[in-house]
Amino acid sequence: MKYMTVKGEKLSQLGLGTWNMGENASRREEEIAAIRYGLSAGVNVIDTAEMYGEGRAESLVGEAIKDLNRSQLFLISKFYPWHASPDDQKKSLAASLKRLRTDYLDLYLLHWKSDYPLAETVKGLQDLQAAGLIRHWGVSNFDTADMQELVDIAGEGAVFANEDLYNLDKRGVEYDLLPWQKQHGIAFIGYSPFNSGNGQSIPVKASLKQIADKRGVSVHQVLLAWTMRTGQVLTIPKASSVAHMRANLAAADLVLTAGELAALDRDYLPPKSKQPLESI
Repeated sequence: MKYMTVKGEKLSQLGLGTWNMGENASRREEEIAAIRYGLSAGVNVIDTAEMYGEGRAESLVGEAIKDLNRSQLFLISKFYPWHASPDDQKKSLAASLKRLRTDYLDLYLLHWKSDYPLAETVKGLQDLQAAGLIRHWGVSNFDTADMQELVDIAGEGAVFANEDLYNLDKRGVEYDLLPWQKQHGIAFIGYSPFNSGNGQSIPVKASLKQIADKRGVSVHQVLLAWTMRTGQVLTIPKASSVAHMRANLAAADLVLTAGELAALDRDYLPPKSKQPLESI
């Protein structure tokens, strides 16, 4: 398992995403088994949100981790933009903590930018942090200008992470956002490494198929390994079965060569100019 260190936190580069999990009762035990298998193999990051199944994903995670050592987990959740006021943040967090069966979050994120004044949202997050209800805070679906505004409000070193869409076919953040976050010491969490969140899979071009075939791995494993190639991105694929989790874990140990990365760059071009931030 590959790990990265952010502000003193040792995080597995492979996290556990939970979008669309917990919504089908017939799959509940299988999904819980997948989460527990990943955690037993060294993954320590779980990403969820109050939006996911209107709390059902959080409830699933809560059941999966109820007998585990909480201090060894890094638990992330997110709140809706319309819950961005300090009072609404407190209510959302209380509900999330109840569903997750814990008394604190390691990281709490504003799910996307709100119409509520950002400075007031930051104040609410800082209050939750001071109360010991969250250890760190950050945002999701913020672009570079949004992040600069956030740092101008909160100060350097206050923001832990920003979570955005990132995969081989959606690389726009590489042009300016990823370098900016590295410069400011803010972790980048990349969601939807297979671009499956919107039902549109990544086109399988020649280089991708050739690498998978040559290595004896799946296309999905190459895609996942690619997101972790720099050691600077925490990627959060969903795995709702133990078999899928095993495949993801194997991908975490797959190191692509310089030649393979160059071939992928020819088929899936890196951005050469500023791109609009994409999201799912």
